[in-house]
Amino acid sequence: MSPIFAIIERELKAYFVSPIAYVVIAMFLALSGYFFAAILFLTKDASMTYQLSNMAVILLLLSPMISMRLLAEEQRQGTLELLCTSPITDAGIVIGKYVAALGLLAVMLLFTGYGPAILFMYAKPELQPILSGYLGLFLVGAAFLAIGVMASAWTKNQIVAAAISFAICLILWILGASSSMAAGGSWGSELINYLALEPHFGSFVKGVFDTSDIIYYFSLSAVAIFIAIRSLESRRWR
Repeated sequence: MSPIFAIIERELKAYFVSPIAYVVIAMFLALSGYFFAAILFLTKDASMTYQLSNMAVILLLLSPMISMRLLAEEQRQGTLELLCTSPITDAGIVIGKYVAALGLLAVMLLFTGYGPAILFMYAKPELQPILSGYLGLFLVGAAFLAIGVMASAWTKNQIVAAAISFAICLILWILGASSSMAAGGSWGSELINYLALEPHFGSFVKGVFDTSDIIYYFSLSAVAIFIAIRSLESRRWR
């Protein structure tokens, strides 16, 4: 088994041995289930549009709980130095932990499959918006977790890591509202709107597969993971 797969296996076991995974999954399912039932009751519309948007906000709240311990706990316990001296690169450590977090995210989203299943049992919803919406939801969650890994690399304190992660994700999520403060159509307004997380997610919910939105989420996640790797590498010089 390669070192990076060993890291992934180790982190997945750590999630499910501790209460973290069960608490996060339970909270996610409870909140998403409540909103699904409430929206379906109020709108009588066989659509996942509003539900997927609510699930993205729930991920914004819960993703720091998934990512906060990944590197911060290793630093606090002093086990990060052992990992750094093992036959694996700093990039391998960060990527392995990040992939494990993505695995937990995938499990969480998989458990919400009851929603589309119920809609298809009793109605005929459009399939493409649901598929594209779930893809967008995974990409949003992946960006949240990448930012969380980056924050976890900056501190030994899990609570501080969670707070930093939540603050950055929240700012990026609501950044689109700030574009209205800039002159309409100006480069500043367009730049702010492009950097915001939420506008890129909106196209997925509508059933639109826009390459620029996919590139945006991949780029944001890649930048956050790169910064996390560089932060880990900088420890060697302290």
